Amino acid sequence: MTRAVLITGDQLSESLASLRAAERGVDHIVFAEVSREASYVPHHVKKIALIFSAMRHFASSLEDEGHRVFYHRFDPDSDIESFTDALRAHCAEHEIDEILLTWPGEWRVLDEFRKMEGALDRPVVLLDDDRFLCSTDEFADWAEGRKTLRMEFFYREMRRRTGLLMDGDAPAGGDWNFDEQNREKWTGEPEPSGPMSFSPDAVTSEVLELVASHFDGFGELDGFDYAVTRGQARRALAHFVRHDLPGFGRYQDAMSAGEDYLFHSRLSMYINLGILDPMEVCRAVEQAWKDDEAPINSVEGFIRQVIGWREFMRGVYWLKMPEYASEDFFGNDRPLPDWYWSGKTRMRCLAETIDGTRRNAYAHHIQRLMITGNFALILGVKVPEICDWYLSVYADAYDWVTLPNTLGMVMFADGGLFASKPYAASGKYVQRMSDYCADCPYDVGQRTGSDACPFNALYWDFLARNRERLSDNHRMQMMLKNVERLDPGEKAAITRRANWIRDHVEEL
Repeated sequence: MTRAVLITGDQLSESLASLRAAERGVDHIVFAEVSREASYVPHHVKKIALIFSAMRHFASSLEDEGHRVFYHRFDPDSDIESFTDALRAHCAEHEIDEILLTWPGEWRVLDEFRKMEGALDRPVVLLDDDRFLCSTDEFADWAEGRKTLRMEFFYREMRRRTGLLMDGDAPAGGDWNFDEQNREKWTGEPEPSGPMSFSPDAVTSEVLELVASHFDGFGELDGFDYAVTRGQARRALAHFVRHDLPGFGRYQDAMSAGEDYLFHSRLSMYINLGILDPMEVCRAVEQAWKDDEAPINSVEGFIRQVIGWREFMRGVYWLKMPEYASEDFFGNDRPLPDWYWSGKTRMRCLAETIDGTRRNAYAHHIQRLMITGNFALILGVKVPEICDWYLSVYADAYDWVTLPNTLGMVMFADGGLFASKPYAASGKYVQRMSDYCADCPYDVGQRTGSDACPFNALYWDFLARNRERLSDNHRMQMMLKNVERLDPGEKAAITRRANWIRDHVEEL
């Protein structure tokens, strides 16, 4: 029996279940650069180039190891638009008895996989993706009976399961979470090294030419410097652990103009591709603490993002989809401003963040949550539009991780399934955690008036408009009481300013 094993662009790992099950030299390993996957949202062009290049490099490495590899390169004139089309064409040319797949990262792809057996008239075997540390069934068991899902409790279970940062049954260092030590503003010292860069080789250069010729999505290709092989990604990991992990914890929430990364690693794009394993990353980070090369607050904060948030987001996604994608707690009705795509706004925090995203296909978690996300939340942007934007613009974005983070964490559109409160804030938060406000034409100290920071009026108006919806949220009580204490004249001025901003948002 000969099987066709389809490898998608986010499954580039030799530990992939379907690849482990393949008989080397017999089964066909199929890769396909299909138009639907590259264009269902206006993906950042660097993201497309990263995936295509990493796919080509991984396919070549499998071929060197004796696998029978069949690679369908992107062709704008081809009739092959989907994974099903690629497999149908392959089956027409070869005697294939069975299709072997690994659980994908997006609901729409799972829907396609489930229809393949009928479309291809062959048995299709779909295996669990056990590269993740918590299976979908295990997460469902953990979540059963809980009205709300809190990552902190899930994270503790993952610490116990993996043994990471554990001292017997107790957390290393005496606490599960050192987040209170991780909220410092960066003022120029110490100097960050930044992620390791790699020059494009011949394969990547060919891909860059292809993407430049046929894709006009978000962002720019200039300066492409990502790792595209496992070897390069491992070097990027070692570089981060040695140079930037020590400062990561204290400054992981900090933002600074002209600093695209500060102490952040950019490793998420390599983990989500499959060329880095999440546990090897966490063990390398943990070892730095054991060797006294990084403080525990940095190490714990990083590990929490990988075995905590990353695994938790996937669990929520597969537990609640597909209905989850239509949640809209606040009933938002505002379109996403056009300048989210261009970065052409006078608000410096948003201009800096979007410009960095356009250049790098990256922004760190506080820029995503408290700059672009916070503004979309308090403006009242339609949930599907901001979700599609997040899925489009980041190189590490796949629906399983982006949708729950955007819909649930950024927009609170699920009403608090796992976020204990909306992450809404005024310009004071931006001022506290960054230097963006220093040269901004808007005054962060003012709520109203034509020069007042737009975040301020929108924030207070958001609280006022949604007071009844949030009245049962105990974490919002102090903020809602602050709204009640506002002078009636100030309230009216805030409402007028917020309404003007919403009506003239493209002019900001």
